Amino acid sequence: MKLKNILIALSVVGAFALIGYLYLWYEKAFSPNLHDWNEKEYFYIQTSDNFQDVLEALRPYLNDPEGFEEIAGQRSYNSNLIAGRFKLTNGMDSYSLIEALRKNSPVRLTFNNQERIENLAARIADQVEADSTAMMEVFLDPTFLEENGFTKESVLVGFLPETYEFYWTVTPLRMRNRMHKEYLKFWNEERKAKAAELGLTPVEVAILASIVQKETSKNDEKSKVAGVYLNRLRIGMPLQADPTVVFAKKLYTNDFDQVIKRVYHKDTELESPYNTYQNVGLPPGPIFMPDKVSIDAVLNAEKHDYMYFCASVDRMGYHEFATTLAQHNQNSRKYSAWLNQSGIR
Repeated sequence: MKLKNILIALSVVGAFALIGYLYLWYEKAFSPNLHDWNEKEYFYIQTSDNFQDVLEALRPYLNDPEGFEEIAGQRSYNSNLIAGRFKLTNGMDSYSLIEALRKNSPVRLTFNNQERIENLAARIADQVEADSTAMMEVFLDPTFLEENGFTKESVLVGFLPETYEFYWTVTPLRMRNRMHKEYLKFWNEERKAKAAELGLTPVEVAILASIVQKETSKNDEKSKVAGVYLNRLRIGMPLQADPTVVFAKKLYTNDFDQVIKRVYHKDTELESPYNTYQNVGLPPGPIFMPDKVSIDAVLNAEKHDYMYFCASVDRMGYHEFATTLAQHNQNSRKYSAWLNQSGIR
């Protein structure tokens, strides 16, 4: 009887101990642990990080760092770390936090308004783990350039402005190939045939498209502008495109942040392979990352006799086209007078 009472007492004590343990475990696992996270939307784990790195990065935001560490061990998270970008919510408990750290959130990258391959590399590096140097290495890989008919000046055309989805830890090589895949898909046999009819390669079409895109933002005018440039190319006449002078000036001064509102005659005398006032034909590379609309505008350029165009003062954003130099000069004088009256220098 005495032994039985002892066993009962031990059972009761054990039950209370178990209940106490389970209560403490529940508190550690399911009590709100993450605080002050409102200002941060994502948590980043580098490929080289270990669990202690993660713990130290989270520590300032944890009510119970030791509890998180214990639950991480029980959930085998400390030995199965996943690098990437993770969405965390203020007030998460340790259990939910660990589950969130196992769900990599993809990054949606949109590329446009890139003037150089360096700009594209920097834009990507702002959103993924890899730095711009690593991106430039794969962009300018000699084998990649040779296989695709690119040069270091023209390689930017191998990537189209799009919205791409990647994981934050994506490798530079995989990212480059994924982006270039869209370029290869875009340049189907029909588009290649149209380029050949124009006597241009896909790269040359894209270079011309970059000029067209910088000349006009009006999609309904791009094919007309493209027609003027193609007319000039056919007879060996310099393109004399102001956007190429702007690019040449930025390249010469190594200042791509400057805003150039007006091109003067002295600017057109700048020696640069990109200055189409000084050189016949296309520049060695694009002056902008051309979009699909602009490329198609070149491939489907209007057939007309216009050889000149000038910004219009009557239809803002559009241009006045001319077949003769005399007519063009008249349009140009009108536009110059408007610039002066508007104080645009």
